[in-house]
Amino acid sequence: MKNDSKVMIITGAGTGVGSACAIELARSGANILINYSKSEDGAYETEKHCRKEGVDTVCVPGNIEEDQACKNIVRTAIDRWGRVDGLVNNAGITKFVPAHDLDGLTAEDFISMYSVNVIGAYQMIRACAPHLKETSGSIVNMSSIAAVKSIGSSTAYIASKAALNAMTVALARALAPEIKINAICPALIDTEWHSKRFDPEKYEQFLEKYRSTVPLKASASPRDIAELTRWLLTENKLITGESILIDGGLHLGKQM
Repeated sequence: MKNDSKVMIITGAGTGVGSACAIELARSGANILINYSKSEDGAYETEKHCRKEGVDTVCVPGNIEEDQACKNIVRTAIDRWGRVDGLVNNAGITKFVPAHDLDGLTAEDFISMYSVNVIGAYQMIRACAPHLKETSGSIVNMSSIAAVKSIGSSTAYIASKAALNAMTVALARALAPEIKINAICPALIDTEWHSKRFDPEKYEQFLEKYRSTVPLKASASPRDIAELTRWLLTENKLITGESILIDGGLHLGKQM
């Protein structure tokens, strides 16, 4: 199937922010490739929501740690639609370990997080780049406030997201003027990423405590992140190489 609709590839799109991005981009009229690694049921549920928007979609399994999997994902989009207009590097992993627990992280933990959060993103960009150049396309790397404020689930995660931000700047220079590339850096997002760590009552307490600490007294929903992603991919004309905080003002710190 080949038409003039834009084509968006979203990695890790079976749940949470990735799913929300797929649905939001479908609302904009884009055909959607939904990549997933483990969340097969979520991927096909996301596909149902996208198809309700009248667009074509396809679910493609693949672990972006593997370069060949990245090539296969992009080849599926080209074979089906003949183009790629946008890439959302959303797939990511972490391990929850307090920074003071130096024995809580192993070399394998660092390697695992870098393999997905940095190398996997790079491999997806490399696979998409020739096609994005043809469409003057855009890339969004899903990063984190962890990269900017050095806070987050673990030191390895913080380091991987900081590397992703640095890579975003380097590739923004290298891929201009044809391709724009930016990173989004959310703080707390109300998803299973956090909720599965607590029972429901404790999770609500966790959310309320967080919201009480940020200037705007709010946490982000997956759709909040998806709306910014859609704008960067479909409307942005002049922004590239930026790491954009969407954190309710958390980075401002407490008022003195």
